[in-house]
Amino acid sequence: MHLAYPAVLSALLFCTGLYGVLARRNAILVLMSVELMLNAVNLNLVAFDVWLSRAAEETLHSGQALTLFTIAIAAAEIGIGLAIVLAVHRNRGTSDIDKLRDTAEGHEPDGPDTDIPATGTAAEKAEATA
Repeated sequence: MHLAYPAVLSALLFCTGLYGVLARRNAILVLMSVELMLNAVNLNLVAFDVWLSRAAEETLHSGQALTLFTIAIAAAEIGIGLAIVLAVHRNRGTSDIDKLRDTAEGHEPDGPDTDIPATGTAAEKAEATA
């Protein structure tokens, strides 16, 4: 089998995942797209490892070992990411990324507050510290 077949498939999977990350607004779909991108990279690693092992006399299979490491990291990432998305969905009631821009609990309005009186001028503060 030629190297071009898995490389083209990997590129198509990666582009599909990239489109999903950039175009989707649901956090779970974004996580799924990131996993698709990671699987495309894993496919590329294994394909190049097999292709290089045919050319080399000593085969270390480092691409396959790196793929197993990547799968373990991806499993941890999806577990933590899904837990965060579920916690945010319980608190906010939505998993829409556009509506989750402000994640601080004590969100203040963007403009200055007129209800809070001024505590003093800079001269009074400097005199109080002196």
